[in-house]
Amino acid sequence: MRQIYFNRELSWLDFNARVLEEALRGDLPPLERYKFLTIVSSNFDEFFMVRMAAMKHAIRNAGQETENLRREAQKKASDIIKKQYDCLLNDVFPALAENGLRLLFTNEWDEAQRKYIKCYFLDKVFPLLTPLRLLDEIPIAGETLYAAFLLQKSETASKEKNMAVVKIPYPRIVPLPGSGDGIVRWFLLEDAVRHFASYLFPGYTIKESMMFKIDRDADFSVDEERDEDFIKAMEEVVIKRGHSRAVRMLYSCGSAVLRDELTRILDIDSNDICLVPEPLNLANLAPLYNIIGDLGIPCLEKLKNNSPDSLDTLFADNEKSLWERIKTNDILLHFPYESFNPVLMFFSEAARDPSVLSIKITLYRTSGDSPVVRSLKEAALNGKQVTAVVELKARFDEERNINWARDMENAGVTVIYGLARLKVHAKAALVTRKEDSNVRSYVHLSTGNYNDKTARMYADLCLFTSNKEFVRDTELFFNMITGYSNIKKTRRLIIAPLSLKKRLIELIEREGEKASGGQNAVIKAKMNALADTDVIDALYRASRAGVKISLNVRGVCMLIPGLKDLSENIKVVSVIDYFLEHSRIIFFENGGRAELYLSSADWMTRNLERRVELMFPIVNKDIKTRVCAVLDAFFKDNCQAHDLGADGVWRRLRPAPGEERFRVQQYLKEYTQSLCRVNAREKPVFIVRRS
Repeated sequence: MRQIYFNRELSWLDFNARVLEEALRGDLPPLERYKFLTIVSSNFDEFFMVRMAAMKHAIRNAGQETENLRREAQKKASDIIKKQYDCLLNDVFPALAENGLRLLFTNEWDEAQRKYIKCYFLDKVFPLLTPLRLLDEIPIAGETLYAAFLLQKSETASKEKNMAVVKIPYPRIVPLPGSGDGIVRWFLLEDAVRHFASYLFPGYTIKESMMFKIDRDADFSVDEERDEDFIKAMEEVVIKRGHSRAVRMLYSCGSAVLRDELTRILDIDSNDICLVPEPLNLANLAPLYNIIGDLGIPCLEKLKNNSPDSLDTLFADNEKSLWERIKTNDILLHFPYESFNPVLMFFSEAARDPSVLSIKITLYRTSGDSPVVRSLKEAALNGKQVTAVVELKARFDEERNINWARDMENAGVTVIYGLARLKVHAKAALVTRKEDSNVRSYVHLSTGNYNDKTARMYADLCLFTSNKEFVRDTELFFNMITGYSNIKKTRRLIIAPLSLKKRLIELIEREGEKASGGQNAVIKAKMNALADTDVIDALYRASRAGVKISLNVRGVCMLIPGLKDLSENIKVVSVIDYFLEHSRIIFFENGGRAELYLSSADWMTRNLERRVELMFPIVNKDIKTRVCAVLDAFFKDNCQAHDLGADGVWRRLRPAPGEERFRVQQYLKEYTQSLCRVNAREKPVFIVRRS
């Protein structure tokens, strides 16, 4: 029986191999390459904590087949990590040093530097450190870097093994004072801790030491029956994650004794420990990317690409208010080519406008000091009815979400803590105003989160509208997820888990019927992941019927393109570039009456069946033309795209002889600027500034 789906876990690892490929490119500035290396580490941490942990649970039930998959995934991950560190130590760090940003390891410190680092350690680091004896019940947190020490009592011949661990504080990147030669030197905090560790253990001699980091099982969920104390239940999840079973240990060379003792105490399989060069925990070192701006040294700007300017649609002409503009016409924003400021303005204006009566919003992930949350609190303090559906179950953001949910409650915001057994992943907001003797509502829908930080690096699309059908549907949507409203039929919004999957399959099958009837039939879609086998099967049927299907899938793709008599009409590409592609766009030719949708949902079973998601059509003609141009551009990229073969190999696309280079993100930057120039000739709405 032939294989008709790629394995999800192996496909995810292939995605990280494509991310790593960007780091291996010698034509990119070294800090850009460094950024991709840290992304790989961050992705791997989550993979082992969630996906590998899930495989370990399944092995107990499924047996050998899952164990074979685990071993294959482990080998693939190890190969990627080896290439990652080879690139970092032998290519990227030397390139950074050559260009004026140099990491000094312990053996490279001169006497003056050693003195400075010693003073820094004693004054600023030593008071923060808490050495702990390495005992069976020692609390070792996940995702945290530790130094381990093998100690011997001084002036004694005792062979007793005394072992201790020390948690490394944050931040780990410490610049050294300038020496006047234009080179910025820095050291790692853990190197200072290990070098001056004798101050931590007076009366003992340090015989051996090593660094280590563990990943703990995060594949468990909250008890959703505890309605009365749900926040308490979520806090218990966060605590449990910090002490759950270890699924992986990364460690440096230096002590087989310490390695073996940690392996025993953590009760971790020898297959799940991984020797890596220092520095460990690269995800924790990602801030190096922004050190240039913090130091303010212009000559180092060449180490990374200049952040592209965002076009800030701030409605600067004052002739019309924000509400009047949305009332006049639908507005589309494409981040980060356009600034996130108008979204922030939408909420800040709503908070202060005396005519605004209420605000409703879904919140999944947002920034730590979120301007959106500040506006919601201000609105509530100003006497407006504010309702926030906060998804406490957003993995790894639970603690942050709990904190600002409590802040909002204290300010008078009505906070709804998601839904039992469903994650609210939809991105929607509804603002209602009193206008003369009427009440009018304004809707914001998006493919991405209400996060002003990630909006600078994640490519997403959002829509402002006062279209009455969108308003009615959004009102129904909020009533469904906050109260006991019966499920009502919506005209524009398609909601998961109620109808999105069913409707998506219907749209795919309708295209197959068009093709069978001799009509031109086309499906184009862009998403982050494709893993729902029901949707994949529908795409296979459409392909056999003659539908031309083009898919841009950034990450996991379980669909196999190019299989004879099954998927010969399906093309799959993936684009990895400066910005993280996050928008979901779906196009159906529909016999010449094209339909275009944006969505918060990827085509994964969890999104379509176990999350509250939204898919919504683009009905404005001009916006539809624009979004179609955006979608089409992703299938023209011959610089940053990979093409997926039936053999499972992703092959990087290159311009053919005589073919012009096309880089989609560069094109979208220029395309957005050109749209703004056209609009500016009609009215000076768009201005260019840094986001």
